Amino acid sequence: MADIDFYRLDASWQAALLDADRRTSDSPWSIGQWAAVMADPQTVIWGAADDQGNSLVAFAVLARLPFEAELQRIGVIPQCRRQGIAYRLLDVLMREAKGWQSERVLLEVRAGNRPARRLYQQFGFVEEGCRPGYYPPERRETGGRGQREDAILMSRRP
Repeated sequence: MADIDFYRLDASWQAALLDADRRTSDSPWSIGQWAAVMADPQTVIWGAADDQGNSLVAFAVLARLPFEAELQRIGVIPQCRRQGIAYRLLDVLMREAKGWQSERVLLEVRAGNRPARRLYQQFGFVEEGCRPGYYPPERRETGGRGQREDAILMSRRP
């Protein structure tokens, strides 16, 4: 893989974001959801792409709240996982939140998403709570059948 650079994404990246989101999520956002996020002045989208900026391999959405920041979405395309890209992307987001003077960065993650939970813990996030039955069953794993899954709430200081 080519070297990876990080970019603050704007509307010109919408098609690439939609594609990357579909490739990384069982429940991708709609075009309308992405358009709303891109239009929100309190939200930034960061992405990781090859050093020519041609191929988006990861993205993250960070929302600025009154005292905190919230990681609303993060994804790394499957063939680029386990290469440290998400960790580096989290570092970019922490610098953004620190620049905002956010007191904490919040996120939620599926209880069963052990790789993501491990990544967040390695990055210094701590579990603060649980939303029981928050997520519907994953379609990729169960065909949409099965039990709902808890959301684990995590945070850390930027």
